[in-house]
Amino acid sequence: MYQIDFSTPSSIYFVGIGGVSMCALAELLADAGFKVSGSDRGRSALTDALESKDIRVFYGQRAENLTEPVDCVVFTSAIHPDNPEYIAAHEKNIPCLTRGQLMGQIMQNYDMPVGISGTHGKTTTTSMASKILMHANLDPTLAVGGILKDIGGNIRIGKSGYFVTEACEYTNSFLDFAPRIGIILNIGSDHLDFFKDLADIRHSFRQYAQLLPEDGCLIINGEIDNLSEITDGLSCPVVTFGGNASSDYYPDHIRYDTFGKPEFTLHGPDGKERRFTLQVPGEHNIYNAMAAIALADRLSIDDAVIIEALKAYKGTDRRFEYKGTVGGVTVIDDYAHHPEEIMATLKAARNYPHKKLWCVFQPHTYTRTKAFLKEFAQALTLADSVVLTDIYAARETDDLGISSELLQQEIQSLGKECHYFPTFDEIENFLLENCINGDMLITMGAGDVVKIGESLLGN
Repeated sequence: MYQIDFSTPSSIYFVGIGGVSMCALAELLADAGFKVSGSDRGRSALTDALESKDIRVFYGQRAENLTEPVDCVVFTSAIHPDNPEYIAAHEKNIPCLTRGQLMGQIMQNYDMPVGISGTHGKTTTTSMASKILMHANLDPTLAVGGILKDIGGNIRIGKSGYFVTEACEYTNSFLDFAPRIGIILNIGSDHLDFFKDLADIRHSFRQYAQLLPEDGCLIINGEIDNLSEITDGLSCPVVTFGGNASSDYYPDHIRYDTFGKPEFTLHGPDGKERRFTLQVPGEHNIYNAMAAIALADRLSIDDAVIIEALKAYKGTDRRFEYKGTVGGVTVIDDYAHHPEEIMATLKAARNYPHKKLWCVFQPHTYTRTKAFLKEFAQALTLADSVVLTDIYAARETDDLGISSELLQQEIQSLGKECHYFPTFDEIENFLLENCINGDMLITMGAGDVVKIGESLLGN
């Protein structure tokens, strides 16, 4: 594998530089004195931010973009061998790294690199941990998988030895990371276009846990099935969090306010009890907070700082994000694109004041929709009425014979009202005619469904 010499900045080219994680890495290298450039399919707020920092961005991926001397080319898993820049890089014998490999090399430059993994909740937990470290004045470097308002984006470049990043299991990219502290929030079936089955996914998380050094720590959800398969024989300490006293960290005396925001007493491994109040709704966020608190304790951050930071944390873009109100209808947007995430979000929404709960869901990828068709249908029944868009294909080209109409049939077979429209314009017109004062509308999915709510709000 090509090794970057961080003491001698060179020229690095990113294919897909506008991706959330890629643009963060590009900014980190540019800040370190590297000559950074790259390409993406189209302009976005993230590419605009890169260009404002004098990072050259090519729009459209073409072989001629690589005519100037480049020392290394970085690819994401979304780039296929038929990509013209991928072909050009290999024809020119330019050293190449994956995004995960580059992240791993960057993490080695920090005294305390933290990798936050799990099937769900990575962005929220990373954001919570980031908020705590900043509140503690530890000046961390942060790479978040979403837009965190506290840092005005998804990247913060600090000057200390603390580095916090999400660690995604897709294509096993997190196995190239170099964490000293690792967090595993949960392990479930997902990304079945890459993994064979749940056993394959669990094997990858076991390998991730084995990356941790003896002087590091694994913080893990104690409710994961057959936990010992993940934790047995690790050289580092293991700290667990969960819903009862069998875990090192567990909550009780949980109360929710009228907007579903929890307050709870947390029991820690040292017998300490602390009372926490969150500004983000839902039981799932108690679990996310417990992981962030366990990390903060490991870093010896003062209790008062942790309590204040979590009380001040208002959430991340596209995670139960309040977008506005139109005609008395509350509009929320959420990134949920897996049945377990959908259930967690809709359970939280049911505690939020509303007359009727509408969910506009955009299925994400044909592979995931086919694998979890019945689970999606069951999860979506937690809404009062469901509206489906077409499937967001993302990186996929084969529809596998799956469609939103099939999901609609599954939902209707469970006795739930469900509508399907092939265009956003049709969905917006339907909502304008049917949503009334006091209703709540959630746009949900990992694609561009957020545009529907924003359009209704006139944004």
